[in-house]
Amino acid sequence: MAEEQLVTFSLGSEEFGVDIMRVQEIIRIPPITRVPKAETYIEGVINLRGNVIPVISLRARFGMTPVEETDLSRIVVLQVQTKVFGVRVDAVTEVLRIDTEAIEPPPPIALGMDSQFIRGVGKIGERLLILLDLDHIMGGETSNVVGA
Repeated sequence: MAEEQLVTFSLGSEEFGVDIMRVQEIIRIPPITRVPKAETYIEGVINLRGNVIPVISLRARFGMTPVEETDLSRIVVLQVQTKVFGVRVDAVTEVLRIDTEAIEPPPPIALGMDSQFIRGVGKIGERLLILLDLDHIMGGETSNVVGA
């Protein structure tokens, strides 16, 4: 039986998962330098061992209300194709394996979020895990398509 290994994290009461093969590392939140005229969901850039990488607020990207940073807040550093970027999350919860048969396509009304960000919903017992389509998280500023 095929399975996927995921890194899971929370934004408020929702739990999300991303493919562990795309996760470079998980770090505490360092100082973030704001970038003028960047999209509203781009918090700015950080210096990660000499590399400048953009940081996206997933809360802002998904239209959720902002919250204060806590001791559990983290940046998940991801690599998607040739791009490296960080996503700010409320907390990283666990690394888990899920059978591909337990993953369903996103519902037509995608949980109040833009469905382009969701590649499926994983069922783990009573829990539902929203699986993100990372190719669309960075969106317009990497593909130069406004609103992509």
